[in-house]
Amino acid sequence: MVEFLPYLLVSGLYLAVAEHYWRRNAQMPLANILLPAALATHGWLLYQSLFTPEGLNLGLTNALSAIFWLTALIYQLASLRLKLDSLQAFVLPPAAIFLLLQGLRPENHLLAYANEPLFKLHMTIAFIAYSLLTFAALHAMLMLLAERALHRRMSRLPNFPPLMPMEKLLFQVITLGFLLLTCTLISGIAFSEQLFHKAFVFNHKTVFAILAWMIFAALLAGRRLHGWRGRTAIGWTLSGFGALLLAYVGSKFVLEILLGR
Repeated sequence: MVEFLPYLLVSGLYLAVAEHYWRRNAQMPLANILLPAALATHGWLLYQSLFTPEGLNLGLTNALSAIFWLTALIYQLASLRLKLDSLQAFVLPPAAIFLLLQGLRPENHLLAYANEPLFKLHMTIAFIAYSLLTFAALHAMLMLLAERALHRRMSRLPNFPPLMPMEKLLFQVITLGFLLLTCTLISGIAFSEQLFHKAFVFNHKTVFAILAWMIFAALLAGRRLHGWRGRTAIGWTLSGFGALLLAYVGSKFVLEILLGR
């Protein structure tokens, strides 16, 4: 029970700060101190859970907790310049839930070849790429909600930042995520060649990862050549994320939850 207290404390801080942003007029001067402290503690808990003496533990609950930690961290850093604080009202509650799941239901999924330098590089790049593109999908859904709130005058929602800064952040994150996804595919080929003497291992992960790469490439090309934005950009972003979801989370859910491997 003592080991679970940090998870409970950080989750409580997340929910308290989220309520502050949701109520808009609430006075909580310590929010700018509490949230960075909660993010730092969450990061430490993730580090302890991911990097075990037995190797890299990338179980489903660890992965989901890490993705939402990175999402909240990006918003915190972006808010220093773009004032996106209110979006934390939507991000912090699921971050609190997945952090609690990480503490309550730790998944042991130690990766093979975890000590191989090339594999470490590949996994690090892949995880950051998938996390950034997951952030992009969540951000795209918030943009859609912000647009609807603007047109329908939904007064019960937090104050959304202007859509232009939100869209600018979206494409910045997608561009970086796409570059890292490209590096993931290249390093994956090198890793496969080194261990299995095959440049490609064709399975559903490879197919959907390549499909996601093609979708995000088309989105960035459309943005540059045709000025895609708004719902067009959101639709392409969510389609690319759907392909990544099938490639990664779908397989982990089947293996770890349904099959118990």
